[in-house]
Amino acid sequence: MLTLAQALQKAQAQSLKRLDAQMLLMHVLGRSAHDRAWLLAHDMDRLEAPAQTRFDACVQRRLNGEPLAYITGHKEFFGLDLQVDARVLVPRPDTETLVEWALAVLTDTPAASVLDLGTGSGAIALALKASRPDLSVSAIDFSTDALAVARSNAARLQLAIDFQHGSWFVGVKNRYQVIVSNPPYVAAQDPHLADLTHEPLQALSAGVDGLGDLRRIITQAPAHLEDGGWLLLEHGHDQAQDVRGLLLQAGFDDVQSRRDLSGIERCSGARLALR
Repeated sequence: MLTLAQALQKAQAQSLKRLDAQMLLMHVLGRSAHDRAWLLAHDMDRLEAPAQTRFDACVQRRLNGEPLAYITGHKEFFGLDLQVDARVLVPRPDTETLVEWALAVLTDTPAASVLDLGTGSGAIALALKASRPDLSVSAIDFSTDALAVARSNAARLQLAIDFQHGSWFVGVKNRYQVIVSNPPYVAAQDPHLADLTHEPLQALSAGVDGLGDLRRIITQAPAHLEDGGWLLLEHGHDQAQDVRGLLLQAGFDDVQSRRDLSGIERCSGARLALR
């Protein structure tokens, strides 16, 4: 029977990162992901055989490239504990840039309406609602599986979101002060897709250049924005200039981009001119 420290060393000897090994071990032991101090204080405790078996299985899944969040079933985003699985993309910390930007443009707009296109796990919509309970937040996704995850998260967090099934703006009749979206933006032949095989392809890839869905959203958004409303979009690390160009072509004002935690232009957006 191994100690906790020995179990971690065994996992690391198989080339698993130490932090991943710690997260998986705490998951198996039913401890909080924030409880690493407990793990260090109890490193000489014995790991019972059933727990060791579960830990070994989790380690193998991670070594096979499965996202840590799918194995544990949880991912923190903007301070929220979201439940995630293979039906949705794992929320990335860089997407918090989009949430912060949306909150910034809504600072002086009480009880505003917001639409989240391609909501996935509901991360963006739920973060906005949790930060600004007065917002009226709607969220759309084409995947019924993704909507099931998002609705479950909303119910567990007790956040009221109007979820709708649909493809982008199809069936949307209202206008919004802000439309946000983290759509698929990876080019079909991008080599990075090989590292993302565990996540749903339809939520990642968008045509030959990766701009297919972004073009559609930008072209159709003006019909669904209030005068002076904002369209804010996440995109690939090398797509900011192209997305700004598409926004200008669509007649938007105040076209600009925001940098993510790594300093990369990760989000671009613009304001609809007054009509």
